[in-house]
Amino acid sequence: MRGRAASVSHAEYEILRVVTDEIDLRKLRDSMCPDKVSRARFDKALKSVGGLIQNMMDRRAHKLPKDHVDFKEKEAKK
Repeated sequence: MRGRAASVSHAEYEILRVVTDEIDLRKLRDSMCPDKVSRARFDKALKSVGGLIQNMMDRRAHKLPKDHVDFKEKEAKK
């Protein structure tokens, strides 16, 4: 869902979604990874950054509009 930004958190979520879904990093990987070792480093960094972005998205899911496909109720603290 895109549409109108219902809140700052909603806009942040959509920006993060575009970063993870629509940005092609192959060109960057090709320029930074001439060998197997640097490719492994890049892949490890990509996995780490992907985890950070996913965490940021998860922390905002309860702030999305209720009709958003990724909306989730906030979990109660234990």
